[in-house]
Amino acid sequence: QGRGSRGDRVIPLLLALLALLDLRVELRLLIDHVTLTSLWFALASHPLAVAVLVLTPSLLRRYR
Repeated sequence: QGRGSRGDRVIPLLLALLALLDLRVELRLLIDHVTLTSLWFALASHPLAVAVLVLTPSLLRRYR
């Protein structure tokens, strides 16, 4: 099986960057005031962004 082109390596990094941009307000709130409510709200409000961040190490290994 082919691994794809070298340009494919930026896909996981781009996804992680976009996920962080999506979560930037919640991350700022969590940095200022860490509470279970703020953590739950960030996870519940942005499930796709959280999933991308959790799966980024696997994606990086896959596209290496």
